[in-house]
Amino acid sequence: MKYPTEDNHFQLEHADMLNSSYRRLLGKDLIADVGNDEQFASALFYAPFAVVSHNTAAEPIFNYANLTALRLFAMDWDEFIQLPSKLSAEPVNQAERQRLLAEVTAKGYINNYQGVRIAKTGQRFLIKNAVVWNLVDDAGYQGQAACFAEWEFL
Repeated sequence: MKYPTEDNHFQLEHADMLNSSYRRLLGKDLIADVGNDEQFASALFYAPFAVVSHNTAAEPIFNYANLTALRLFAMDWDEFIQLPSKLSAEPVNQAERQRLLAEVTAKGYINNYQGVRIAKTGQRFLIKNAVVWNLVDDAGYQGQAACFAEWEFL
């Protein structure tokens, strides 16, 4: 995937899958009352809350981050979309992260998740009230995503 821009319609298809999966599971849109699909994809990329997703690899790799998430993790797009998602948590927190993802897989989503993550700089931050959900499109299960608007630097 390439960095979301006007040229690639802000990763329109992926943004649509993020939103349609979220809507199907939680009964609402990630961002309400946005015009067309391209405007939604742009609004999602520039949203004041963080959105990330990873793929279905045996060791999932991130495949999307909006600008807020890229800033929080102190990475550029190319770095982030090559990062195994488990490395967003320190080794001591990876078992809890894996338990969370297994619960999401089984239930479809969870909300009010809280956990410590680490940026490229080593800065740790606590995410609060995160929603984590399964991504599904016409071809089936495509990975998982998370969004959160609350965090605290540690």
